[in-house]
Amino acid sequence: MKQVIVMRADINMSRGKIAAQACHAALGSFKRANINEIKKWEIEGEKKVVLKVNSLEELFEIFELIKAADLPNYLVRDAGHTEIPSSTVTCLGVGPDDDEKIDKITQDLKLLK
Repeated sequence: MKQVIVMRADINMSRGKIAAQACHAALGSFKRANINEIKKWEIEGEKKVVLKVNSLEELFEIFELIKAADLPNYLVRDAGHTEIPSSTVTCLGVGPDDDEKIDKITQDLKLLK
């Protein structure tokens, strides 16, 4: 069981902004997950992985695949109060769900560093 955050690496955001956006994604997709999946994820240690994409187009490609796989997800659009323009899509939260289901779609993405 895991939760994945897919972050856009092509947006100039501070570390704090990236952390805040990842939190929005994590909570948003968590709230859409099945309670049984949440319980299994919690028992297994609540694993989270933050990956990156290099463009909005790449994020939307992943988003469409995630939706088609019927995985819990949450696409983050920033409110525009601080560093980036309003409605900028910053990241995608996926899961928690089975590793295998998520990995089928995200396994080729690199870790955000």
